[in-house]
Amino acid sequence: MHSVKFDIDYPQDLSRGKLLLKTFFGWLYIMIPHGIILSVLSVIAGIMSFLAFWAVLFTGKYPKGMFDFIVNASRWGMRVTAYLALMTDVNPPYSFESADSPVKLEIVYPEALSRGKLLLRTFFGWLYVGVPHGIILSALGALAEAILFICWFIILFTGKFPEGMFKLVVGYLRWSLRVGAYSGFMTDEYPPFSFD
Repeated sequence: MHSVKFDIDYPQDLSRGKLLLKTFFGWLYIMIPHGIILSVLSVIAGIMSFLAFWAVLFTGKYPKGMFDFIVNASRWGMRVTAYLALMTDVNPPYSFESADSPVKLEIVYPEALSRGKLLLRTFFGWLYVGVPHGIILSALGALAEAILFICWFIILFTGKFPEGMFKLVVGYLRWSLRVGAYSGFMTDEYPPFSFD
């Protein structure tokens, strides 16, 4: 099992009205308020990540409170992303927790982390993680954007997000999250070149 688990429940039907609402007013009621909060959370998470680097380097442990904060901020961000990417009609709550959300993100807390792998990632991560995953994820990101553009029209006319396309976008997001967790030394598990 992977240490980073991410999924979005497939919606059987999507609202055409909410599609139009998101398209024309999403910036007002989602992007601005959530964007401001997520920007602040991102700054705090960045500071915590920097401090956690030193904690892992000296103790081999990621401070649990910092780990949980970063996971919760990521979870919040993914709920907003899924909503704006037309993958759910469930409004993202202004909260770290949302048990009934169709967006699920879990990162298993590591009891211990390798100091050697931490240093390896710090100095050579760009080479063995950034380059290969970056090239593939850039291409997949462009494909995901094209899919979302096409699906906007499909949802408008049918009220459905084609399941195969939905799974591909979820797989892309999952892959990105695994690379981010590894690069952010939240796990020692090298991210697989896989959608699963």
